[in-house]
Amino acid sequence: MSLKFAFSLIGCLLIANLNSTAADEKNPSTRWESTIQKFEQADKKQSPPKGAILFVGSSSIRLWDLENSFPEHTVINRGFGGSEVADSLFYADRIVTKHQPRQVVMYAGDNDIAHNKTPETVARDFRQFVKKVRQELPNVPIAYIAIKPSLSRWKLAETMKEANALIEQQCEANENLEYIDVWNPMIGKDGKPRPELFRDDGLHLNKKGYTLWNSLVEPVLVDE
Repeated sequence: MSLKFAFSLIGCLLIANLNSTAADEKNPSTRWESTIQKFEQADKKQSPPKGAILFVGSSSIRLWDLENSFPEHTVINRGFGGSEVADSLFYADRIVTKHQPRQVVMYAGDNDIAHNKTPETVARDFRQFVKKVRQELPNVPIAYIAIKPSLSRWKLAETMKEANALIEQQCEANENLEYIDVWNPMIGKDGKPRPELFRDDGLHLNKKGYTLWNSLVEPVLVDE
């Protein structure tokens, strides 16, 4: 094999790998299929009840002890860490609507902004998520938990606030959409995120952070 041919082959392999990675990033079915299948396998072993409150979104949902946080409600946790709004949209029929929840609560958008998506894109994806869910469940209430301020992503604060504002406008303009503001309660007197609410990584909530969220979300939950 000539040296020129070898370099050419290596170049082609690198391009193919980059294209594959880009495709994975754009295609939720590639990135999250195994995770979604685990949800489906768990459903087969013990099917979640119909008419529950279903929480969906990224790691802030996945790490939330929902049953102990909301003992008076029947809840389903369908959070998968690292996910974006578009991922919940893509899998809505497999992890949301099939359970026929009486209410859907979403937390997503944090990772979207961290991955350089614009506020407009986040708002558009949320609008499409609502549309897809409502095709199957026309009257289901949907609550959106605002993108939270965090220590590790504070440099993205202004972009996150723009996304929150766009989604809040959507919620105000449409029936059965609720915007839950966690941003302002998580900001301290110094105008920055309250450190006592976070784990050591400065991104995920600790027990105190979830206690705050519980108090903000509970009043919005729909009774059975």
